[in-house]
Amino acid sequence: MCAGVESAIHADKPIKRMPIVVSLVRLSSKETMAIRNIDNSIELFEAGGWFVDEYRESWPPVTVDRYVSGDGVGTRAERDDLLCRADIIIAGFPFPLDLCARSPRLKWMHQTPAGASNLRRGDLWDSEVIVTTSRGYGETTAIAEYTIAGFLHFGKGFDRAIVDRDRGFFDRSIYGVRSVEKKTLCVVGAGGIGREVARLGRAFGMRTFGTRGATPVDLEDPDFDRIGGPESLLEFLSEADYVVVSCQWTDETTDLFDEQAFSAMKKHAVLVNVARGEIISESALIAALDTGHLRGAVLDVFVGEFEAPPPPRLWQHPKILITPHTSAHTDESRRRSTELFCENLRRFLNDEPLENRVDWSTGY
Repeated sequence: MCAGVESAIHADKPIKRMPIVVSLVRLSSKETMAIRNIDNSIELFEAGGWFVDEYRESWPPVTVDRYVSGDGVGTRAERDDLLCRADIIIAGFPFPLDLCARSPRLKWMHQTPAGASNLRRGDLWDSEVIVTTSRGYGETTAIAEYTIAGFLHFGKGFDRAIVDRDRGFFDRSIYGVRSVEKKTLCVVGAGGIGREVARLGRAFGMRTFGTRGATPVDLEDPDFDRIGGPESLLEFLSEADYVVVSCQWTDETTDLFDEQAFSAMKKHAVLVNVARGEIISESALIAALDTGHLRGAVLDVFVGEFEAPPPPRLWQHPKILITPHTSAHTDESRRRSTELFCENLRRFLNDEPLENRVDWSTGY
């Protein structure tokens, strides 16, 4: 317990003073100014890099190698004191797994990543703390470009060119080049990322279908020719030449792409997953590829990606292209997570509903 802080229930006591904001991510001077400009009496503590040593102790080596760099700052006691004072926290990935227990005043945590499933490892999951994510405010265009590149990799036979390069001679008969224009694209998860995928798909002359998990489903969307709910998935898959997975990982979407889903997919279709690996049954995917039912798969994610490298059955499969969760990387950053945080901070101070609040019952 913090010195001078009484035992608190996280979400049911109003704050009588200006909240203390603690950022566990490194902020630019522009981002810092934007937050302070919401109200110049806000106390903002920038603690980017403070928890590096803790992350190295509490997260798997694969996660640490990929996401953690530099040296930690201060002592455990200093970090505890900082969290004890926080009413609002901005966190990235990774984050302190015991954030809830160490932050008795915490009312709201904003996560800069888009997906809520990252939080399953920590004690914030299913807590009384309000949590928001940056869903729809990330590098949606970069991710959409990645999906189009995945289509072209297999559609234009670049995967076959790799085979020829390794063998040292051309076999033109194996290329089977296919067009993207006039083909059907199915986006599973027609949210912020999904809409941008559909927009670029339309620019390539594709017909666009999309599914949403929300109920009721809005059947009108300018980026899609057709929109449906989960019940439309198999129908849409049967017509799609290219499929993009961009939905949230929840209990309902775990192994959403199983043997039945792959059987429903159009022969020689290409699958791109930019969501979470757990949405796809990897054994069912490999079976669909090995039988020749699917042309190929591009995976920016895989099951257990924060625990270990991809298993050889995926990494060495000739019809699978795996990247290390880089679909959002770009040299033209358009990240708007701070923009969303500032809008939500204004709402928080005015006691208004926050955008992108996680509903623990749905998992996003």
